[in-house]
Amino acid sequence: MLKVAVLVSGGGTNLQAILDAIDNGTITNAKVEVVISNNKNAYALERAKNHGIEALCISPKDYGTRDAFNKAFLEKLDDCQPDLIVLAGFLVVIPKQMIEKYRNRIINIHPSLIPSFCGTGYYGLKVHEGVLSRGVKVTGATVHFVDEGTDTGPIILQKAVEVEQDDTPEILQRRVMEQAEWIIMPKAIDLIANGKVSVVDGRVRIDENK
Repeated sequence: MLKVAVLVSGGGTNLQAILDAIDNGTITNAKVEVVISNNKNAYALERAKNHGIEALCISPKDYGTRDAFNKAFLEKLDDCQPDLIVLAGFLVVIPKQMIEKYRNRIINIHPSLIPSFCGTGYYGLKVHEGVLSRGVKVTGATVHFVDEGTDTGPIILQKAVEVEQDDTPEILQRRVMEQAEWIIMPKAIDLIANGKVSVVDGRVRIDENK
């Protein structure tokens, strides 16, 4: 059974999609053991509690330095002994020590088709504002492993979503979540939980026959 830690900062809609997928059998051989947020008011923590899952807040505001926060955060994560760490709208820079320790065991969902609209400053509504301002016709979402770069790790899954003429950033954001994020994040977790994902020479290989 794959032990999953989910890191969140806000409402936790992707967390809910993961929990629903476990409940309905879309994700097999995996269990969310802990949900950690940097924001004590994140509704995602309530979602976790409602599912009987340990919910923790570890905030940089409670530490004198970022190094002290990073140390405490990593220690708490290590205590949970996760097999997979899922960034589901986690708006904190992941420390290098954590990436090194959990190499190819941290995944992130990004609301665009990487490499478009990624990097520092491109997340959430900012992505969709950029999509609309440039007249892009197709957007989507990407699940990828996390490395030392920003949205540069090996891509696991992507799904395209059409941009419609009368879209606002908010409407497009919702469609990308419903038609892409909430589908490919659970699928990626299921593939990993069942040993179907490997990273070879910096690229993801998926073996559906395993």
